[in-house]
Amino acid sequence: MAVVNLAATPLRRRNCLLAIAFVVFVPFCIFVLFSVPDVSSEQMLIQRLAELQVKLQYLDTMYRARQEDLQQLSLHIDQMAMPSSLDGNGTGAGSSSTLKPELRQMVRNMSGMNAAHGLNPPVMLRLPSSFHFLPHLLDDPSSLRLAYLMSKGRTGVSVVLGIPTVRREKHTYLMETLQSLIDGMSMDERDDALLVIFVAETDLEYVLQVAKEVELRFSSQVESGLIEVISPSLAYYPDLDKLRKTLGDSHERVKWRSKQNLDFAFLMSYCQPKGTFYVQLEDDILAKPYYISEMKKFALEKTANKEPWFVLDFCQLGFIGKMFKSAELPWLIQFFQMFYNDKPVDWLLDDLIYTKICNTEKNKDFYKRDKAKMWIHYKPSLFQHIGTHSSLKGKVQKLKDKQFGKVALFFPHANPEAEIVSGIKSYKQYNLHRAYLGETFFWGLLPQPGDQLLFKFKSPTLVKRFFFRSGNAEHPSDKFYNTTVEVLPVDPYPGSSTANVTSDGYIVIGKFDGVGIATGNPDESIGKVSALRLYVHSESDNWAILSEIHIQDEYSTAR
Repeated sequence: MAVVNLAATPLRRRNCLLAIAFVVFVPFCIFVLFSVPDVSSEQMLIQRLAELQVKLQYLDTMYRARQEDLQQLSLHIDQMAMPSSLDGNGTGAGSSSTLKPELRQMVRNMSGMNAAHGLNPPVMLRLPSSFHFLPHLLDDPSSLRLAYLMSKGRTGVSVVLGIPTVRREKHTYLMETLQSLIDGMSMDERDDALLVIFVAETDLEYVLQVAKEVELRFSSQVESGLIEVISPSLAYYPDLDKLRKTLGDSHERVKWRSKQNLDFAFLMSYCQPKGTFYVQLEDDILAKPYYISEMKKFALEKTANKEPWFVLDFCQLGFIGKMFKSAELPWLIQFFQMFYNDKPVDWLLDDLIYTKICNTEKNKDFYKRDKAKMWIHYKPSLFQHIGTHSSLKGKVQKLKDKQFGKVALFFPHANPEAEIVSGIKSYKQYNLHRAYLGETFFWGLLPQPGDQLLFKFKSPTLVKRFFFRSGNAEHPSDKFYNTTVEVLPVDPYPGSSTANVTSDGYIVIGKFDGVGIATGNPDESIGKVSALRLYVHSESDNWAILSEIHIQDEYSTAR
């Protein structure tokens, strides 16, 4: 009985789908393009056509992945049905009917010869896979399973942003990074993007701690599917103590950069089927407003102009802000797996491009010219590195991207007239009075329990909303910790509970969170207040910065 070739049918189906898409979409876009004389409309349609082209490439890749699964099944069935003996014509049983008549005649003429028995042998070719480069993955069937996943299953977006994070010795910047990334998105961008946080740790207690903090701080973004959190299985990593020492680096550095390569490969593999473009980020960065639209527009312009780029670089430092087509991520993933023990990740990226385009018969100037066509830099940079303490123990990283421009260190606002009293000594000219007026930020020395920042209003004020931001881009750890926001009502507080009333008559209306922000809308029943204060409840190891002070009263909209 002949075995049906299952792989052939999907291949024909894929080709038909691609042909139909090409026949339907391209003529339609060309027709509309040339029938509309408006330049802006023409540019928009060209961009739309480029977007369809990239998405078609992405969908083709996803289809190939399913086709690969089907081919594996087909090969398995073929092996099970493979004849144990050959028929009289020297061919596999049931296979002679698939040969052309001239080939069947040839086999008959070769009857009795060993050469006639070579058709359709029971031997399958096995190509190298990730298991050849990472053989330890075969030791545990769960090595490629996720150890943790917090997700709403969002997929099919335009841009997926991968954010690896690890436990840092001193300070984590993840929450500040997420806040900046989310603040930099419009509502439309949030619906067409995905932030994947890869906690590259195998300590599930720590992973759960990070996931809980992310959900508490960004509950609406988690619920909408914008943010996901994942972590790998312990079996995913090899024995890092047995790595080869390379490049003359210390053993600790080799472990650090080798694990980082494997982290990138894992994160890219997870993100690859979820969106058209993939952007590699780090967990200690700032982003400019509307960075998603800027990146997408730049990528589609290059595609529309038929520029065959491999990486678009939106930050000049390290491996931050590197955009790839999701369809081409397998190149990187496989390359990282092959050479994870040999070089840092940014060196491997350079090596891959060198291998793809370099003509060894030409000098380096030709390579630089050709590389610039495949690795395209966008200016000014859309991301800035803010971390000081590296994930490598003892390493201090102070590099900044000069192409990013100046970072806002404070955010000025008009506030109700008030007398300012600070119980925390200020550093140089960064005093609380100037910060309240929006002239600079407040920078105080080592807050202690009982310290207060007091704002005594010139006249009774109805506080509609308050917002305090501590820390800034240059000093993200100089935040207020365990500090409450309190107001002193003019009239006795009518509330039934005294749990939120202090011994001196202040009412607690908020507190600073883990990101260093305190915001809220006081209960209207409190009425007008004569003062608002920030009250410190515990000692701090850092100085404290107030980079934004905004107290909105009933006249704020008119002022």
